[in-house]
Amino acid sequence: MLLYHLNDVLKCFVSFWAISLAIGFTAYRVNSQRPAGDPKKRNYHPFAVLLAPFVFLLFAPVALVLFVLSALLYAGFIIFFTLMLIAIRKPFLFIWWRKFSSFVGEPLLRLSTYLLMLPYRLISPRTLQQPATA
Repeated sequence: MLLYHLNDVLKCFVSFWAISLAIGFTAYRVNSQRPAGDPKKRNYHPFAVLLAPFVFLLFAPVALVLFVLSALLYAGFIIFFTLMLIAIRKPFLFIWWRKFSSFVGEPLLRLSTYLLMLPYRLISPRTLQQPATA
């Protein structure tokens, strides 16, 4: 009985993993395409994309609240998007996806890069410069 729902749990896990990697990769790609002088451009570690699902899992306990809200607002969103697609006839969903993935993915990548570089910062010797005594 305990293993009866294992298939569904694995499907949910793989879906979560794929969505988290998609958000992290899209945010990394959008950030890497920014010009060098852009103040929003960050220097993320490439492996931060692979760490993003773990960070997202650890720092997203609000998933239950979002699930309840999404269940309540699901019908409204379907009606809204249907009317918007009929009225506007532009691919606004792709534009919104880039903005959303940048909004969610950049903090994930920043935190993942910090976590990846943390052991290096702890292990590497730091050269402390003493103020010159006159």
